[in-house]
Amino acid sequence: MADSEISLVPVRRADLGFGKPLSRAIYDRQGKLLLAAGRVIDSQSQLFGLIENGFVQDSTWDLNPAEPRKSLLTSASKRPPPPPEAPNDNKDIIVAMDDVRWYVGETLYLQLTDNPAVRYTVRLIGFVKKQMLFVTVPMTDGKQDFIRDGQTFVVRAFAGKKAFAFVTVAIKSLHSPYPYLHLSYPKEVRCTVVRRGVRAQVDIAASVSLGQPERVANATLNDLSVGGGSGTLKQVLGTKGEEGRIKFKVSAAGQDEMLDLKIVLRSVVPAESGDAFKHGIEFLDVSVHDRLLLSAFVHQTVVEGE
Repeated sequence: MADSEISLVPVRRADLGFGKPLSRAIYDRQGKLLLAAGRVIDSQSQLFGLIENGFVQDSTWDLNPAEPRKSLLTSASKRPPPPPEAPNDNKDIIVAMDDVRWYVGETLYLQLTDNPAVRYTVRLIGFVKKQMLFVTVPMTDGKQDFIRDGQTFVVRAFAGKKAFAFVTVAIKSLHSPYPYLHLSYPKEVRCTVVRRGVRAQVDIAASVSLGQPERVANATLNDLSVGGGSGTLKQVLGTKGEEGRIKFKVSAAGQDEMLDLKIVLRSVVPAESGDAFKHGIEFLDVSVHDRLLLSAFVHQTVVEGE
């Protein structure tokens, strides 16, 4: 299933039950089909697995955000036709915190509301439903930062094809027996579809090599996606169709990683400044490891840039 063809949200427990066919297919968070529309849940273990790992297409992402979500359960004879698909314009919808499936160890990005330049990367330790969240203590350069009770944060995260954001308040920062931070439990979370082809605006130093014999130059990456990007060079380095490599560093989930990727040059045009040239590149034969790093970095950059 192509990432651009469907929008997914976590399935709700109230929508699942025994003995009635599903009106919509259920997928995992990567978009792989778990149970087709029309199939019947026939065991308790299957039900638990779908609750834990299931996502469904939600047409409210692409149509009317105010339209209530319909139940997945319907009789086989009265099952409605699938909703029409429409292009997504990164519209937001509001969902209940309880409808988002959070995992222990989930990476969250905290941003101070009164000082947006201050940002932290923390991990979810746990939560008490409808009361509070527990996250690791924010740190800078390996040292714990002092967080005052009552400080307000915008929290952002991403999972699968969704970016999440909500506002929370620091309740208490504790240092014993293990350092962690209490955050208020939000009632609502804002969600945005993150498409595979989304491009993050960046400013990253890179080294590009093209052709045989090899020509090497420094570049500044201006935008980046999982499939490629564009960068500015002082001179034209090659011609369309030439292959080479690009090296640059990204930081995802608090870790710096150096990427060394095979590329093909897709376009060369003068930069807007007039004294440089913008080179459009496509990544080739990207390993699973590097694709995950790229995806994490692009999604994180998009989420933090909102």
